[in-house]
Amino acid sequence: MQLVVLGLNHKTASVDVRECFTFSEDKIKTALNHLHEYEEISECVLLSTCNRTEMYAVVDDAEDGFPVMQQFLQRISESILDMEDFFFYVEEDCIEHLFRVSASLDSLIIGEGQILSQVKKAYSVARDVGTTSTVLNTLFNRAIAVGKKVRSETRIAHSAVSVSYAAVELAKNVFGNLSASNVLLLGAGQMGELTAKHLVGNGVKTVIVSNRKYERAVELAEQFRGVAVPFESFMKSAVDADIIITSTGAPHYVIRAWDVAHLMPKRQGRPIIIIDIAVPRDVEPEVSAIAGVRLYNIDDLEAVVESNVRLREQEAELAEEIIKKELEELMIKFRYLSLRPVMARLTDKAEKIRQRELKRALTKLPDITADERKAVENMSKMIIRKMLRDPMVCINEGACTHKEQFYLDAILDLFKLDTIGEGRHREKKKNYYRYAGQ
Repeated sequence: MQLVVLGLNHKTASVDVRECFTFSEDKIKTALNHLHEYEEISECVLLSTCNRTEMYAVVDDAEDGFPVMQQFLQRISESILDMEDFFFYVEEDCIEHLFRVSASLDSLIIGEGQILSQVKKAYSVARDVGTTSTVLNTLFNRAIAVGKKVRSETRIAHSAVSVSYAAVELAKNVFGNLSASNVLLLGAGQMGELTAKHLVGNGVKTVIVSNRKYERAVELAEQFRGVAVPFESFMKSAVDADIIITSTGAPHYVIRAWDVAHLMPKRQGRPIIIIDIAVPRDVEPEVSAIAGVRLYNIDDLEAVVESNVRLREQEAELAEEIIKKELEELMIKFRYLSLRPVMARLTDKAEKIRQRELKRALTKLPDITADERKAVENMSKMIIRKMLRDPMVCINEGACTHKEQFYLDAILDLFKLDTIGEGRHREKKKNYYRYAGQ
């Protein structure tokens, strides 16, 4: 069996493509509950954030599993997959990719702190649904540990930035000092709260908060000494705003071109910046064509983060070294998973033979004492252990070498292990690590 990942991210796909593959937690749970309909996939974790959607899976064969994974994602998204937007990594490349994701080395902003919690959540959802087992449990627990280790042993998260911070930096690049600026913040979730913190830290004049749940808008506005307005009337407040930052979770546009076209005359020539950091987008793209409006979406933030990337390159190199070491250790652990079933079957067969022969012997020794019975039983256990020691050592030493398949076939044939368990149909696998389906 093989470990693979099929996905897309901000490096491979534009925001209009990514928003078609952004899934809510409920949608992910529903999809994973139907995983049993895809026989080729034995384990699965689905990670979906504003900048990436990645399907980690354990499949019988990567080549055969690839189209099945495509069907799975296509069914969830109800969209046709253009494979030019996707990447597909197998085995070691898959593991390394997840390690880099968890360590925030693959993020839009290197060192941002949200991705590790998102990886944890994705794994937790899949585990609760029951679509993980030995391989993905091992992988994700190690990936989460790697993410924590990188953050604690390097300064990659020092003065950590985020998409919301980059949005504020973009506003500063346009207006300079923000002390005279009024900001309208749409959305009072985590992203909205982070944005508000950065805005207050940069001295904005007023923060106007609007959210579908008005109580939450009031709570956030009070926290930052701002003003809360009902969501259905936020466009009235936009007349006095210099910057609109929107990060709602709406599945449709909340700011349309028609609304902005009618807003601008009321502003009497004053320009406005709209920064849309939501995926799916909150702002209709045609808004960018309206005079006096400067519209930016999440892809536009890449220019802002380039300077951050340069500053963190040195720390990223240290993080890469940590990942390299952790990857080597996990590959050693994984390589033995492929041998466990054979070793277990060999041990089980030997134990059954021992117990059967011991039972026969004891029936012929009716007068044996308890101590003598214990001595005979211990002797039988030691004989089995010593007889199996050399075959077990050969199997372990041959793991992931050119001798692996030879030893596996030899053990199965010499000890006639095919008479219990799976039968004799064993295909030669490609030159990848093989993972045991536990």
